[in-house]
Amino acid sequence: MDRLELASHELLEAAPFSSGAAPADPRRLVTGSAARGLCVLATGVAFLASTPLALGAARSTAIRPAAKVSSARPRDPTRDALPPPGPRFRPPDQGVLFADDFSHGLQAWTPDRDDVWSIRAGMLRGDLPDVPQQRAFVYAGSQHWTDYAVDLDVCGIRGVDKGIAVRVQGESGVGVDLRGPGYHDVLLYQGKIPLGQHRIDNGNGMWHHLRVEARGPRYRVWVNGTLVLDRKDRRNAHPEGRIALAAYTGGVGQCTLYFDNVVVTSPR
Repeated sequence: MDRLELASHELLEAAPFSSGAAPADPRRLVTGSAARGLCVLATGVAFLASTPLALGAARSTAIRPAAKVSSARPRDPTRDALPPPGPRFRPPDQGVLFADDFSHGLQAWTPDRDDVWSIRAGMLRGDLPDVPQQRAFVYAGSQHWTDYAVDLDVCGIRGVDKGIAVRVQGESGVGVDLRGPGYHDVLLYQGKIPLGQHRIDNGNGMWHHLRVEARGPRYRVWVNGTLVLDRKDRRNAHPEGRIALAAYTGGVGQCTLYFDNVVVTSPR
């Protein structure tokens, strides 16, 4: 991530565990010289259609205007799809620093882009324009939090990346990126520095439970109840800070996702 320095998958492509460039969008529109060729062809057809077939008849000099080639991309119907029913909200009885199931809107959150984040059907929805390398964040909690764990449920609808950052101070923090179609892995990083990667299936259209624990220089990540990463940031560059939920379009240029049931607890 440029802002917040939490690199999404495209910023980690140069890392040793890079999974390669994001697949290109196979849909193409006719543009440039091809479009001009179509206009010339359409003009010729219009001229022939306007010319009288009877011998000796005066020829019309009027030429019908060529049809315009639309450059608008059709709306993806999956963008408006709702995820399946999510897990129940069950925060623990003790040690809770923060808990939100978005039943009261975004009162506890600070979005950086109002046009991206909204509440739909009692869940937090993030939806970015279909442009590569777009990103947006929504923040909560205290910048004085030190050791804590974050639990949340996330469901990707379109695109690849589903992200969260912990110990966020200003525009920097430690990020986790759960990457779906085309990658199926989870990344842990600090700024543009990779701390770990683990392959795990996490398709779109289904809920995944993500848990991130920050304790001293140690970071652990669980996906759907399985511990997948256990790493240390030897510099302990981020000893405290709030949380941020993240949306990225990455190289595929798409991101529609849902978050729910966010709980921050003190370490046991």
